[in-house]
Amino acid sequence: MSRPIPRRTLLRGLGTAVALPLLEGMLPLNALAQSAPKVKPVRLAFLFVPNGMHMADWTPTTQGPNFALPYLLEPLQKVRGSISVLSGLAQQNARALGDGGGDHARSAAAWLTGCHPRKTAGADIKAGISADQIAAQKIGRKTPFPSLEIGCERGAQAGNCDSGYSCAYSSSIAWRGEATPVAKEVDPRLVFERFFGNGNAGETRESRDRRGRYKQSILDFVMEDAKQLQKQLGVQDQRKLDEYFSGVREIEQRLEWAERASDEAETAGVKRPAGIPRDYGAHLRLMSDMMVLAFQADLTRVSTFMFANEGSNRSYRNIDIADGHHELSHHGRSPEKQQKVRAINRFHTEQLAYLLEKMQSIQEDDGTLLDNSMIVYGGGISDGDRHNHDDLPLILVGKGGGTLRTGRHIQYQNPTPMTNLFLSVLDRVGVRAETLGDSTGRLQQLF
Repeated sequence: MSRPIPRRTLLRGLGTAVALPLLEGMLPLNALAQSAPKVKPVRLAFLFVPNGMHMADWTPTTQGPNFALPYLLEPLQKVRGSISVLSGLAQQNARALGDGGGDHARSAAAWLTGCHPRKTAGADIKAGISADQIAAQKIGRKTPFPSLEIGCERGAQAGNCDSGYSCAYSSSIAWRGEATPVAKEVDPRLVFERFFGNGNAGETRESRDRRGRYKQSILDFVMEDAKQLQKQLGVQDQRKLDEYFSGVREIEQRLEWAERASDEAETAGVKRPAGIPRDYGAHLRLMSDMMVLAFQADLTRVSTFMFANEGSNRSYRNIDIADGHHELSHHGRSPEKQQKVRAINRFHTEQLAYLLEKMQSIQEDDGTLLDNSMIVYGGGISDGDRHNHDDLPLILVGKGGGTLRTGRHIQYQNPTPMTNLFLSVLDRVGVRAETLGDSTGRLQQLF
């Protein structure tokens, strides 16, 4: 019998190295036996939305299974069996604690760290290591990229962005250390090229130039390797590889479309960077595709994704809302403003649904990509008008490789540290952390 294909097999061409999804042909022969344990790399992602939530339309009215999806969660109907709504969790270190204003900056900085950030607009920023980076330090060595940090709004590492707090706090949720926020990438083209480059800057540049000049796909550069590989694959693996290549090519085509549109787009007289779509929804979906692609090809198993920076005042003209999001979140109980906040929240959930449904459609050796993931989605503020940091809007999606009990609304005693959730999910990816920020233990009822 033939030897297994190495898991880290790359298809190579000029300036190109294409990683592959997990194929049956990569498994040890005994792993294909019915009684053998299956290979289940579990992926971990943290997705952040800013400015609070319209909580009346977020929180289910009943606990346990069979709860009715509230308005803001209705777009997740197709994946509802993989969702747990978690109520009562808090980030108490996002509160002022004597530091005055700055709830937006604090809510982002504390979200994954559980630490109270130092109030400064200078270089002496301080928060704490974040949950994603704890995972990256332990399991990141198993993949080409220890972690992936992406978003849809550029951030700054200096300047005053919120009542004396550095812009670094508002634009980062990933912290490699207490003084080191991890910058996120917002250009999907740059993420794509990072995934498929071969490490030689000159060759990678030439590859991209040729693709642009001759309207070629990155897959054209690795076709010879791909043909050789396909001779070694069974029918099911050939189909899986074809689906993977089709997905890569679809992303390329959408990137090309976005870049053509960007050539004509100007915002305040400044040309939009190539690769970033004009339409915010298209931008979110492309960045979602990048994360899914990274998980599918096992380029990384850890990711953070900021839909927007905390305190973002972006308008949502794509859903006919010209007002800034931050301004609307200070609604003062105005029904009109609350309706607009509700619409923005729903729009974000629709983009989440796109990502989750795509993950659910990707079959792996045992279950789907979504089954073999754990995704935390939510924010660090509940009511944007009150700026409160307890009873946060949070859902946990995915089955963690079959270890999570899903499809429930769980009400924890408010305020239970959100960091207890992180300790629990870190356990499920084989990372044992005794404490994180203000943690007091691990959550019950999840597993």
